[in-house]
Amino acid sequence: MSTRTFRITVRGAFDGLTDDQRAELLAAAPEHDMLRAEFTAEGHLTYDLAARPFFTFRFLDSGEAEEDILDATARAELAAEGWLAERGYGFKQLRSQAQDLSLAPLGKRQRREAARAGAQD
Repeated sequence: MSTRTFRITVRGAFDGLTDDQRAELLAAAPEHDMLRAEFTAEGHLTYDLAARPFFTFRFLDSGEAEEDILDATARAELAAEGWLAERGYGFKQLRSQAQDLSLAPLGKRQRREAARAGAQD
């Protein structure tokens, strides 16, 4: 059986932040800039607190069956909640979305490369 790669996005909004927490997040904002966004096993957080109170965690996980995406999504949500709770950050409206990359349609470049590989066989 082949390994499937899952991308999980967990979104929410900061809620009830103290002035100190807000200052802490604003000071760390360059590390969490959207331009640095990536999917990682430990989860990568992005936000722009100066513009709006929303955040996004991006997780990368894997499994062997299509159903494993449900467990991966639950792990991602728990990891996001844990990260926020560990720091005492209030949050609301937590929701997640997951994608099984083995089911994702190929992009134009990927189709072209697949056609070249098929022609060489």
